[in-house]
Amino acid sequence: MHQEIHRRTGTKRKPSGWRVAMAAAVLALFLAGCGGAPADDGRLAVVATTGQVGDIVRNVGGDAVAVTTLMGPGVDPHLYVASEGDVATLQDADVIFYSGIHLEAQLAEVLRRLGERKPSVAVAEAIDPTQLLPIPGAADQHDPHVWFDVTLWAQTIAAVETTLAEADPANAAQYAANADRYRAELAELDAYVRAQAARVPAEQRVLVTAHDAFHYFGRAYGFDVRGLQGISTAAEASTADVRDLADFITANQIPAIFVETSVPVRTIEALQAAVRDRGFDVQIGGELYSDSLGDPAGPTGTFAGTVRHNIDTIVQALTGEQP
Repeated sequence: MHQEIHRRTGTKRKPSGWRVAMAAAVLALFLAGCGGAPADDGRLAVVATTGQVGDIVRNVGGDAVAVTTLMGPGVDPHLYVASEGDVATLQDADVIFYSGIHLEAQLAEVLRRLGERKPSVAVAEAIDPTQLLPIPGAADQHDPHVWFDVTLWAQTIAAVETTLAEADPANAAQYAANADRYRAELAELDAYVRAQAARVPAEQRVLVTAHDAFHYFGRAYGFDVRGLQGISTAAEASTADVRDLADFITANQIPAIFVETSVPVRTIEALQAAVRDRGFDVQIGGELYSDSLGDPAGPTGTFAGTVRHNIDTIVQALTGEQP
């Protein structure tokens, strides 16, 4: 059986200068030669940063790989800082996979330096760049939340398959077969999301969430997406942001807004209170999985599980009907 280890859970916020200094110090320490070798059971030792990336590796690698996922349930990858233990784990890996497109912003230098010594692949950067969404006001940067469009996320499978086969040629046929199976699974998942989204009348497809993570979802499945915070949760929502979004919700009688598992609930609660001050009662429609997966032992412990949970939650909250 493959091995799935989740390292750290919970969101921690520190000043950005502290994060950079800490990452640099940890990196210097471990690249100097610390860290022991993992147990050799014949499998490829792979580290993935996020749960979504780990899920691809687990599906493509199957029994031939031992996967360690650094960021567990509820962890915000925008703010995640490598600990000493994380860098040791990364150093001991045969292969490293991460999402990329600046999602793991605080790990960038660690991943760059380790990439000089071993295969280190940003899977999202294998996606056709013409299909990436720009960040408003930053023309040279793209929105990293590509997994919310299931067909886009399926494009990352090839990079994982190729990298694993190059690192472990003896199991290349197994990786190819697993990759084909996972592509078929994601095609079925995409069809499910489209069928569920179609149950919501077009004029009711407005998704209000804690931060701007769902624009790929909106483009793919026909939703108008409004996030309270920006693309990165490092940017706090201002009073003006809350006021403007509250005005929009009230004017359009949006029935539900959504919290996210990796973003503090207080931001959405503040928005809900502001809407009520305007005489309209908007409900919190449920909790969506944005930047992390759920409990590994539960139904949202996989990428497909979180996608199904999200669309079912959205449909029920916006229509009042069971999915």
